[in-house]
Amino acid sequence: MASEGKALTGLWFDGQKYFGDGLCKNPQEKSLPIFAETDRWLRIYFGGKIPDFTPPLAITANPFRKSVYDILLTIPYGQTMTYGEIAKIIAGQRGTVRMSAQAVGGAVSRNPVSIIVPCHRVIGAKGGLTGYAGGTERKAELLKIEGMA
Repeated sequence: MASEGKALTGLWFDGQKYFGDGLCKNPQEKSLPIFAETDRWLRIYFGGKIPDFTPPLAITANPFRKSVYDILLTIPYGQTMTYGEIAKIIAGQRGTVRMSAQAVGGAVSRNPVSIIVPCHRVIGAKGGLTGYAGGTERKAELLKIEGMA
């Protein structure tokens, strides 16, 4: 976990691709209320229940990535969305005809707050578990927890 002191800025699996992604230049171990709150959220989630809150988030990202992460936060527990569907939403927000699903995939792969910002709920056009910075086996397990196995 990473924080700027009051909000969560990062949550990664051990060995995850893009771990820290520049956020952990001077890591210090501290006991912060946000870490306790995040731990409580994770215990509820991994206990098979739907958390009824989201810890405060302070995600640093460019506007495109931020728009992708905002959409990820709208995907309900136990449901999925495709990269293409997200691309269509962003195209609509920007008033453009198209947006690249691959560009969306690049942003999703750099999500700094795994699980809570549910990038594991994004699937390929044909329903495949394409890509996941934490590993597709973890993605499958997270979807299984949410009843989508």
